[in-house]
Amino acid sequence: MSDTSVKKIDSTHSPKGKLGQKYLASGKSISMRLWEDEQPNEDKEPASRDYETVGYVINGRAELHIEGQMILLEPGNSWVVPKGASHTYKILEPFTAVEATSPPAQVHGRDEN
Repeated sequence: MSDTSVKKIDSTHSPKGKLGQKYLASGKSISMRLWEDEQPNEDKEPASRDYETVGYVINGRAELHIEGQMILLEPGNSWVVPKGASHTYKILEPFTAVEATSPPAQVHGRDEN
């Protein structure tokens, strides 16, 4: 039997989460979200999530503070945040990035805590 769950998502109509993320395509074990034109911010408390995240910077700059390390994220960079890793982001200039999470971040409110 072939899989008929193929979807196309138009981001102009995608729902937004409480943190400003725009939800894109989502499957059973992975999902995508867009952080679009996020503005510079104050330091946020570190959090750990019940999913793994990989991301890609489209434009802007941010610092990823993870488990005692600081990683500068710039256009063309990609990164990984392992499941359960304590981390936070500091946006340095208007920032746009795409992330994929596994399992999907939005299921059961995983990314709203």
